[in-house]
Amino acid sequence: MKFNIQSKLLFTHLQAVSKVVNSKNTITILDNFLFNLSGNTLVITASDQETTLTTTVEVTNAEGSGKFAAGVKELLDMLKEIPDQGLSFDINDQNLAINIDYLNGQFNFIGINGNEFPTKSQSDEEQKTFVLPAEKVARGIQQTVFAVGTESLRPMMMGIYWDIKPEEIAFVSTDTHKLVRFRELNLNTGLEQSFILPTKPATILASILDKQEGDVRITIDSKSATFESDEYTMSCRFVNGRYPNYNSVIPQDNQYTLTIDRMTMLAAIKRVSVTASPGGLVKFDLKENQIHLSTQDIDFSKSSEEVIACDYNGTEMLIGFNDDNIIDVLNNIGHDMVTVELMDPSRAGIFKPAEQRENEDLLILLMPMMVMA
Repeated sequence: MKFNIQSKLLFTHLQAVSKVVNSKNTITILDNFLFNLSGNTLVITASDQETTLTTTVEVTNAEGSGKFAAGVKELLDMLKEIPDQGLSFDINDQNLAINIDYLNGQFNFIGINGNEFPTKSQSDEEQKTFVLPAEKVARGIQQTVFAVGTESLRPMMMGIYWDIKPEEIAFVSTDTHKLVRFRELNLNTGLEQSFILPTKPATILASILDKQEGDVRITIDSKSATFESDEYTMSCRFVNGRYPNYNSVIPQDNQYTLTIDRMTMLAAIKRVSVTASPGGLVKFDLKENQIHLSTQDIDFSKSSEEVIACDYNGTEMLIGFNDDNIIDVLNNIGHDMVTVELMDPSRAGIFKPAEQRENEDLLILLMPMMVMA
């Protein structure tokens, strides 16, 4: 087999699909990319068994066809040191010796039989398909992935829940301390379906689609999904289990509302959190049109406080939040002004953009911490 390709083009695609590969694999072949040449089309695949990512690139001067596998680390290490230029691949079909010629040199190494690479088994189930704009999928993941749980004892929370309705999708994540519900409205899925997309493929999918235009074709069955864009195809298994009823934990009667500039609040919290105790408690003493922020670490005789202005006309309230959690929340709202809906110091606060973007509805629930007055 022979073919030519630009080094930058190849490196970009290899780098993208390599995100699927684990640092340690139980099956050696998974430390490799699978290359499948047919005509002037080169299909490159990487997998960790749970998730498989494929990309297609066009090559020139192709001769022959077939499969071979080559090491992920070796190829990426080689290509990242080469300036953008043409590469000539020559693969010996008998012993899979691979020769890569470039402007002033060459690489030589031995490949692996491509037939050893695991293939996805075909499902006999009825599959359902719908199409979404790539930017909608990427944004839904980006708005929720920060709140995904990491505890293996709660595997259902180790992914993003897709709650699909005929005209909208709710992307949901929670780690029990915070919960994010991001609704993409005015869509046309034609389905009523739900699944939990694991964190790793969700993050990879968002990074790929964030740079692409056009649509994504999504095909799902009861155990897995396949996402197809113009350049990439990703197949992954779902997280097994029933996702919690997220709507039931969102308070509907929080009657007190404060509105504040997001960056003002974020900067003040970062300043006072320097002296927070190991639990990260930040006290919010709410009075008319102001918040008195304070932290302290009794063991080391440290404390901080700061007063910031806001729009608040509710009852006076002393409520506490974990500094890391509230910083995460404010970092991921991405709007200038934020509203916080509260009821009392023992109930969750609801954080929202003061003005939602068109056809979007973002809501973040944050559990308070116990405050000793």
